Amino acid sequence: MRRGALRRAGAGFSALAVVSVLAGCTVGPDYVPAAAPVAKNFKELKGWKVATPSDALKRGDWWAFYRDHNLDFLIKQVEISNQNVAAQAAAYEQARAMIREAQAALFPVLNGTYNATRSYNGPGAGAAGALATGARLGQYSSTFVPGLSATWDLDVWGKVRRQIESNAAAAQASKADLDNAKLSAQAMLATAYFNLRAADSLHDLLERTVVQYKKTLDIVQNQFKAGYSVTAGDVATAEAQVFVTQAQALNVAAQRAQYEHAIAMLIGRPPAELTIAPHLLTGSIPRIPVTMPSALLERRPDIAAAERTMQEENALIGVAVAAYFPDISLSGLFQWTGTHPLPFNVANEVWSLGAAGTQVLFNGGLTSAQVDAARAAYWQAVATYRQTVLAALQGVEDQLVAIRLLTQALVVQQKAVKDAQTAVDVYLNQFQAGTVAFTTVVTAEITLLADQEAELTIRQDLFLDSVTLIENLGGGWDTTLLPTQKELEKDISLLPQLPPNGAGLRLEPPAPSSNH
Repeated sequence: MRRGALRRAGAGFSALAVVSVLAGCTVGPDYVPAAAPVAKNFKELKGWKVATPSDALKRGDWWAFYRDHNLDFLIKQVEISNQNVAAQAAAYEQARAMIREAQAALFPVLNGTYNATRSYNGPGAGAAGALATGARLGQYSSTFVPGLSATWDLDVWGKVRRQIESNAAAAQASKADLDNAKLSAQAMLATAYFNLRAADSLHDLLERTVVQYKKTLDIVQNQFKAGYSVTAGDVATAEAQVFVTQAQALNVAAQRAQYEHAIAMLIGRPPAELTIAPHLLTGSIPRIPVTMPSALLERRPDIAAAERTMQEENALIGVAVAAYFPDISLSGLFQWTGTHPLPFNVANEVWSLGAAGTQVLFNGGLTSAQVDAARAAYWQAVATYRQTVLAALQGVEDQLVAIRLLTQALVVQQKAVKDAQTAVDVYLNQFQAGTVAFTTVVTAEITLLADQEAELTIRQDLFLDSVTLIENLGGGWDTTLLPTQKELEKDISLLPQLPPNGAGLRLEPPAPSSNH
């Protein structure tokens, strides 16, 4: 009996081997990346001075170009504590788990069972004879049935393998989304930081202007008391200039506080836990290496995510096409039956092997509709990918032309400020000499402050546009940072553990007493 069972089992496994050979077939289209609309060069690159070396941005800390230790410290907190980044990291972990879910379908499902039954059989028709002989009126019996059962849906047409391919591409896209979330949050923080520094500079300018206006007010009041040709209206105008400028300084202080709160949110802290000491926005923007348009396809995580989504949707076409073909499955059962709790006896064994095939003969066009929907989803992903590339090219072009023209505008505006300051000095001397009216001085002072604010705004915009340019160039990212499909399928841990939040932060300018 044992030999016959083994022969039959061997025949079953031989059939399984034949089916396994057929499992090399994978239906559906193999993935080929769609062409992207990329130009040979940037239209606005003329006049932009490229740094040396000019091959590509260095990986890692792109914000180090600005040489600001406070900015460096704050941006590094984004990866640790930013909650949007943490949410995207969890989404990436979920995507990796879905690969393992799909891989599980490649293997058989093995179940263990154990049934125990206690039964009673009455004397039935033989009761009279049993009474005559003094036998018991009924009989109790116990049955124990331990066993193993297995089912295996064979991936003959590659449906499961296509699903694994799709999930792996989705995980790669999720990893690119994670890196893009980090880059976006870092750029937002740098933008808020330079806005905060611009607010510090504007507040400082207004405070210095208030001091100057108070000196002018003293001159007007002295001349009014001395009986010169100065009216009470001139005194009121001088006082109004002081009050208006003080009000502007208070408004800037409120904006500055809001920027600080935004930075705290970006690093995952309550606003009460972060204090950033004032510091002026000085210096110039760094010279940023600009990659060629084609390099953006490798250096932007959002483009990489869109490209990986194309492969994800392409593989799902194969999953849908596999529904045209029959599902083939194997099943097996091996168990023992006996009256002992452990009836593992050759004489009590029961086993069976089976194979089944299921083919959909009619479903009202459901399968063809699902295939058409999968193809449409793929072409939607292609269009999204191409649009993402176009938007990236536009973003770089926009920042290149903005930085080039703002750099020129800053030089011109600095000359305007110099001339406006000369005009104020000349008119103020002439007013004291009694040769011009006070309104001339007021007009000149208003013009000077407006020119100074315009110069600061241009400098602020240069810093903001430089951050946006670096972000549009992908920061320090490239596609080699994505995990490969083999790494994902082996479930290699590629995500660092995030440390817990620390205590409150206080940033001070460089000094012996500084905490950072």
